[in-house]
Amino acid sequence: MLFSSIPFIYYFLPAFLIIYYLVPRSLKNTVMLLASLVFYAWGEPKYVVLMAITIAIGYVSGLLIEKFRGKTLGKVFLVASVGIDLALLGYFKYADFFISTVNSVVGSDIPLLRVALPIGISFYTFQILSYSVDVYRGDARAQRNPIDLAAYITSFPQLIAGPIVRYIDIEGQLKERTVTFDMAAEGIRRFVIGLAKKILIANTLGELCEIFRAEDEKTVLFYWLYAIAFSLHIYFDFSGYSDMAIGLGKLMGFDFMENFNYPYISASVTEFWRRWHMSLGSWFRDYLYIPLGGNRVSKGRWFLNILIVWMATGFWHGAAWNFILWGLWFAFFLVMEKLWLGKLLKKTKVLSHVYVLVCVAISFVLFNAVDLKEAVSYVGGMFGIGGMGFVGGNFFYYLKSYALVLVAACFFATPVSKNLMKKFRATDIGAKVLTWAEPVVLCLLVVVMTAFLVDGSFNPFLYFRF
Repeated sequence: MLFSSIPFIYYFLPAFLIIYYLVPRSLKNTVMLLASLVFYAWGEPKYVVLMAITIAIGYVSGLLIEKFRGKTLGKVFLVASVGIDLALLGYFKYADFFISTVNSVVGSDIPLLRVALPIGISFYTFQILSYSVDVYRGDARAQRNPIDLAAYITSFPQLIAGPIVRYIDIEGQLKERTVTFDMAAEGIRRFVIGLAKKILIANTLGELCEIFRAEDEKTVLFYWLYAIAFSLHIYFDFSGYSDMAIGLGKLMGFDFMENFNYPYISASVTEFWRRWHMSLGSWFRDYLYIPLGGNRVSKGRWFLNILIVWMATGFWHGAAWNFILWGLWFAFFLVMEKLWLGKLLKKTKVLSHVYVLVCVAISFVLFNAVDLKEAVSYVGGMFGIGGMGFVGGNFFYYLKSYALVLVAACFFATPVSKNLMKKFRATDIGAKVLTWAEPVVLCLLVVVMTAFLVDGSFNPFLYFRF
């Protein structure tokens, strides 16, 4: 079930919230768990069993890890828990990748398993992994109540697309939370804004990307238009879903971490990854990069750690070589910035921003490619490799057709509108105007977006792939 769908907005969510607010506090996690299972089973009922098995393993492992913490058995149970979780993820997400790779290298003909990828498995697997590790480290206590742990893992706001919520961050909120009027109002505002980012901007730019892919006549400028459109598309698609998740969390009394902080204003690739998908970046930092030694090792080992983390980051996003190349692309620039490029970027603000935008645009062309061959072909096309022309009529036609949404996307990808609104709200007249105007604007946005959804507009979600 998509957040950006009529069934969710007008049936599932209102019914859930009514029941959730009516039941006593002791039953709220139970209601949240049941609703999350219905939400997940809406699209993939058979994989609810897989999720239940994974949760059961995580629950039992957490108790055993805590019981034997500091002893050999504690480490054994941790390794077993992590190993089982990664094995399940590996089977469902990566089995065919490894088989096809072996077939290509040794010339074998091992049949592919063609196992369907359970939606959200990458996200909830990482949540269980972090829970087990935090219990082993003593940063969190093992959850005795299986319903509370299951409610955390299956929580539908962030189940399918994040942000990756760590158990230690909401452990207290699972036991005790209150939804105030201001918190609910902020939750509704965040949800509607996220929905608008998804439906009005991301979906429209997604249409342009699909048009480009279907076009036979591609020129250098048309490739760049596609690269820019897709970079903005994936940002508004994913950050929109994160906004909706955070808003839904507030409606339930949770404070989920922010996942995006205007990454396209970054002046370096290092800064970009402090602002983009922050929950994933911090997860890899705390559970892979630092355990590997981080930067407190020799320079050669330090760079190897960066390489490992970014290969893992790329591989987490998808079981294909273009995703690994995407991760290595960022690893290269991160290493270069730590060696010498970072100092150079600090001397030239304008060029540093251009550098980041170009690096990111190329990276997302790699990211969205069907395979490695297409990735190389598309990046080559951006630089005129392949004999295509520099500009053609289709470029100008689609640039003109989508100019308004492209300009709007570029504007809202910066904090300018947020800062202006903040300054206006700080004035007496601004506070009075926004008190009445903001609810009206949000209601109008809901009406407009409902019309888009009823019309059956283009409405995919990229991170269902992961």
